[in-house]
Amino acid sequence: MIFDTHAHYDDEQFDPDREELLTKLHSEGICGIANVGFNRASILSTHRLADQYDFVWEVLGFHPDETWEMEEDAERILPWLSEQLARPKVLAVGEIGLDYYWDKTDREIQKKWFRAQMDLAKQLHLPVVIHSREAAADTMELIREGGIPEGMLDMHCYSYSPEQAKEYLKMGYFLGIGGVSTFKNAKKLKEVLELAPLEQLLLETDCPYLAPVPFRGKRNDSGKIPLVIDAIAAIKGIEPERVEEVCLENTCRFYRRLKENSYAGA
Repeated sequence: MIFDTHAHYDDEQFDPDREELLTKLHSEGICGIANVGFNRASILSTHRLADQYDFVWEVLGFHPDETWEMEEDAERILPWLSEQLARPKVLAVGEIGLDYYWDKTDREIQKKWFRAQMDLAKQLHLPVVIHSREAAADTMELIREGGIPEGMLDMHCYSYSPEQAKEYLKMGYFLGIGGVSTFKNAKKLKEVLELAPLEQLLLETDCPYLAPVPFRGKRNDSGKIPLVIDAIAAIKGIEPERVEEVCLENTCRFYRRLKENSYAGA
């Protein structure tokens, strides 16, 4: 069974066939999906998906590009977010972090609300899902400062160096692996996969983005995760079935509420 630990099925790219696709995916072995709400509107649309499908779960927070929303409503936003995180199908706080590629929000504002959301996650005893793009040093510094416990942090769509990966792995954190692992030019990520213990990897899509080869550039979905599994298996010299099995176990260790809810894959 496969659990997609990071998806965006509320994205408008799925509007034409969302219900048909999700139903098909579940019938074909996708046992669970963590849909990520990354701003006010997306948090609410993630609620609707989780209410409609028993296999869709929630990860909620403000993406660094969207932290301007938090700044505009600074006095009320954390209490509001806390209320959303109290829903029974919420698995984690995310995706939170820093994004210096798009630079849509002032970097100091990004840092302020990254810290605040990590603190909130610790108060609520929830794991965190991290987004970091072209902000390697500052992300590492703030994570160290934040003191997230071992096993409670996922570096979503890991894209940094093997050296940085070693540091996150030493801290007992997980690395999110998706379609980029199949790209011919993903040399650094392939090196990371060689050194990373299988027990610290999570399978994800970030769909509708980052579809694996041979679908690169097209709309991604959870049904393409077997291509990622095959890529990891080839790099590690093990059977794909082993990758699938261990990554599901990893997901249940990271998203702890899955076990609390007698999740079928736990």
